[in-house]
This record gives sequence, C-alpha cells and structure tokens, in this order.
Amino acid sequence: MTTQTPSLPTADATAEIVTAFEDNRLATLLFGQHDQNLAFIERKLGIEATARGNHVALRGARDSVEQAKRVLESLYQRLRSGQQIVLGDVDGALRMAGSQGVLFTPEGKPKVAPTGGAASVGTRKKTIAARTLAQDAYIRALQKHELVFATGPAGTGKTYLAVAHAAALIEKGEADRLILSRPAVEAGERLGFLPGDMREKVDPYLRPLYDALYDMMPPERVERGLTSGMIEVAPLAFMRGRTLANSVVLLDEAQNCTSMQMKMFLTRLGEGSRMIITGDPTQIDLPPGQKSGLIEAIDLLKDIPEIAICRFNAADVVRHELVAKIVRAYEARDSSKPSGEAKS
Repeated sequence: MTTQTPSLPTADATAEIVTAFEDNRLATLLFGQHDQNLAFIERKLGIEATARGNHVALRGARDSVEQAKRVLESLYQRLRSGQQIVLGDVDGALRMAGSQGVLFTPEGKPKVAPTGGAASVGTRKKTIAARTLAQDAYIRALQKHELVFATGPAGTGKTYLAVAHAAALIEKGEADRLILSRPAVEAGERLGFLPGDMREKVDPYLRPLYDALYDMMPPERVERGLTSGMIEVAPLAFMRGRTLANSVVLLDEAQNCTSMQMKMFLTRLGEGSRMIITGDPTQIDLPPGQKSGLIEAIDLLKDIPEIAICRFNAADVVRHELVAKIVRAYEARDSSKPSGEAKS
C-alpha cells in the first residue's frame, strides 16, 4: 500500500508527491539497482525522483508526476504478486500509464480499459504484461478469437506473445499440441543439400521460435514435448494434407507465404484448435512479382467477425530504443516512394 502527501503546486506549475511502499525489500527492487528504474522514469517524463528508504519524492509537471506515481504503483503490485521487473517492464508501464486508461479493440476502436490494468499472459516461467496499447489489444484478441493475424515491424512482440499464449494454453490443458511453423523461404530447393537430418536442415529458419519457447517453458519440458510430439516445430511445407485438431498453431514470418501456401495453412484449422499468424508486410522475401499470401488473406478475411486482425507500428517497438528509430527511418523512406515503386 502507498501513502502520499498532497500535491504542492509552485509558481512554475510543478507539483510534488511523496509515496511510501510498505515492503522495504520490494521498494529496493522497485527503484532498481542504483535507482536505475527511477532514473529511467526521470529521463522519460522529465521529472525528479528521489528515493529515501522506502519513500520516493516525485517533483515536476503535475501530469508527469501523476503518471510516474501510477507507474510505480503498478510495478509495485507486480512485485507483490511475485513477479520480477526489468527495465523493459518500466518502459511498458510508462506507455500504459500514459494512455490514462484508454485501450483499443483489435479493430483499433478506443475503449475504456477494464479493471485490472494491462492484459497479461502467464506461463510456468513468467508472466508477460502488455507494454503497449497494441500489445494489450493483441493479448485480448488471442484470448477471445480462434484465428488471429498480427502484422507489424520487428521488435513489437508479435511472435513472443504468440508463443507465450500458446505455451499457456498447453500448460492449462486447453490444447493437446503446440505447432510452430515458418516458411523456409531462403532455403528453397537447396534445403536437401544442407547437412544433417530434416530437423537439423530447417532448424536455422525456426530458431527464433525455439528461443521464445525456451523462454516460456522449462528446458526439460520443451525437450519432452519435442520428443513426444506434443510440441512440433516444422517448416510450412510439412502442414500440407493435415487436419490440426485440439492444437494451437502459430505461423511466423507469414509475409513470405505464397497465396496458395496461406490458403493451405488456413484450411488446416481443425476442431478445438486456434491459429495465430504473424508477419511483417514490409519484409517480403518472395521472388519479384510474387504476391504475399499474408497481405491477400488479411484483405480477403478482414470482414469476418470471428477473425481478429491486430496491427503494430514503430511506436510499439519494445526492444532497444534505437530499433524504433530505425523502423521509423525505413517507414519514412518507403512512404516517400512513388506508389508504383517496389518496396524492399
């Protein structure tokens, strides 16, 4: 619980709030090593944050001080529930607090945030809370819909959250199998010339999915699942001719699917299954003139209410701050090209 002194406006329209956190140990974790979390909040909001024991004094523009208070209180509640926080969680909490309770539906329409704050996904190893409004809408769409498309640049959490949601469904017994897939576009017909068995041949193209999976589940659990077939990581070509029932199926890098491949994949959906399809339409590696199945599918299916389409942009990048700037630079370059000119 927290206590605070009344806001004290000064001549230059600043305010001060002093907040106390009951648990000294959690307060230390909240402030961060050498108060790095407070320093991050100071830099982002342009305020002063001074810690003394389990108290922190916040000084600056009234709106910014109130936002900092909301951020610290939300992070403290996470710590009280047994979760850990890292600097990325502080950044995410700042973004969510800045929304002042306004979130969006998967279709992009504004709505009032429900009680309980940002949406989250809980796995055996960790709980991942939404760090942006788009992530919040995405998590809620995953929880509600059987088929979800997510598009946007790298670093927005599309694949990571999809794997987290899939792992959570497996652990709760809501799905019997977890199937992760990607089109191995770079390999093409040369796949047969790579050394090793089929799993070793395609592993380089599926490694990001493995990395996310090991981050969500204990390694021994993943290995047992791969051995038993409960977890399957396979290239898209392996999906042909199958009906995937009682499964959660994730297709990543879907911008590199052809129209026929996407239709084939979508029609694999069986009874009791869920599908998640992610991709970045600006990073298509298909041969020139080949239409992306992802772009076509979204256009064809956008009016079906049972299907959710979630879109991310550069503002939703949750990696290093420089990644968001890089994405914006490329977006600006692409938007300035003539409409007929191909984008890379």
